Amino acid sequence: MEVVILHDPAAIAAVAADAIEDLVRRKPHAVLGLATGSSPLGVYDELARRHHTGSLSFAGVHGFALDEYVGLPVGHPESYREVIRREFTDRIDIHPDNVHGPDGAADDIPAACAAFEETIREAGGVDLQLLGVGTDGHIGFNEPGSSLASRTRIKSLIDQTRKDNARFFDSIDEVPHHVVTQGLGTIMDARHVVLIATGAQKARAVRDFVEGPVAAICAASVLQMHPHTTVLIDEAAASGLKLADYYRHTYANKPDWQGI
Repeated sequence: MEVVILHDPAAIAAVAADAIEDLVRRKPHAVLGLATGSSPLGVYDELARRHHTGSLSFAGVHGFALDEYVGLPVGHPESYREVIRREFTDRIDIHPDNVHGPDGAADDIPAACAAFEETIREAGGVDLQLLGVGTDGHIGFNEPGSSLASRTRIKSLIDQTRKDNARFFDSIDEVPHHVVTQGLGTIMDARHVVLIATGAQKARAVRDFVEGPVAAICAASVLQMHPHTTVLIDEAAASGLKLADYYRHTYANKPDWQGI
């Protein structure tokens, strides 16, 4: 796990976008894992800007969303399919048929989850998975206590997650209680994971999953076992890290050719 501490969200977005641009240029048919929430929005803005001002094309790329609410009607503005479309895929040249997500409206959700896993496999697996992290350390919607080997499945949200997400709805009463999410085992199959966290409210989660034990109580801690995880954080999110100076030194002296 590489921890990179940067001065502001714009710098974080630029570094993450650099990694995605480099991947897509090397592999035009790359498979991206797409997260929602506030953390990746700057990255999507930067990639859209590069697409419109340069030669960066996503025409051959496939994208797979991390998760989806259960029970929202198709087309609901806060469904994650709509969020990803609005915030990213409608702003680039990716083909709509190449954007996939878990089906929270399926009549048979377990069958839909299995089909989603198969679609990822058929696409060749995720090359780069973009992630945020919840204040309790969840990634995707893998809440505390999730199996570290879990696959795409239905999950119940804890109260804190519903409270955190209520800002996207008119009230907490509108936030669904259930979601479909890629499992931790599914996320761990990605070849490169890039996790973004900013702000003091994420400092405890960052400390726990970077320097704490690998444990189901902090789902993101499983990334300590991933062969290629990059954690991009600002100074506020890094404020609880014991080895923050070491992470700064390591990144400042990193060879230019190495990338992230």
